[in-house]
Amino acid sequence: MSSTINVDLFPKLLPRVYVGKGMQERVLLPLPWSTRMKIALGAAKGLAFLHEADKPVIYRDFKTSNILLDLDYNAKLSDFGLAKDGPEGDKSHVSTRIMGTYGYAAPEYIMTGHLSPRSDVYSFGVVLLELLTGRKSLDKSRPAREQNLTDWALPLLKEKKKLLNIVDPRLQEDFPIKAFHKAAMLAYHCLNRNPKARPLMRDIVDSLDPLQLSHPLPIEKTIVTVSTEVPNQHQFNVKTVTEFGAPL
Repeated sequence: MSSTINVDLFPKLLPRVYVGKGMQERVLLPLPWSTRMKIALGAAKGLAFLHEADKPVIYRDFKTSNILLDLDYNAKLSDFGLAKDGPEGDKSHVSTRIMGTYGYAAPEYIMTGHLSPRSDVYSFGVVLLELLTGRKSLDKSRPAREQNLTDWALPLLKEKKKLLNIVDPRLQEDFPIKAFHKAAMLAYHCLNRNPKARPLMRDIVDSLDPLQLSHPLPIEKTIVTVSTEVPNQHQFNVKTVTEFGAPL
């Protein structure tokens, strides 16, 4: 019997594990950095596949609750009920009735009904921001200025010195800082209010791939050993050892 995890990541990163029909169990699971980046990459590949199909498809309702994970945290997209055929030929967008989820939908789509693959990119930026911060896209339990995730985070993303202010505290500083900066900047570009300035999903995949921790970089450490074979004399031996771990 197969099991599937329907990710309802926030606010407590509680995946819903589905076993059989209609049965579910909630499991408390604060996800580590490597798993969050794995989910982001898998979801990005799913959107890129849709956008680059022979007949492009716009997902239109990309959000955390529409990401499915298997038991190894490989991400797949679910619920294509609002998916829309993308523009073809020289067209940059399609016009459609405004549907989707507030907090994830791109601003130009909300204002004009113009839908394009870059609308999905904006939604992906929101989800990536959720993965980085551990916050929901909309959270009425927070102070007024922090209830909308993008409104709260974007001013902080503009300043490198303030980037770490958005880190999910549940990561407990157990993450590579350079990789976090790159992921945060990627989210920032995805959330550009000008849709033409947002990256393509295939470019997002290329940006996320190096952030995976499956191939950790070597870290050099210097170790000093003390030999006391001769009474009252100490001989110091210094050697450099290469260990493998996540770069900080």
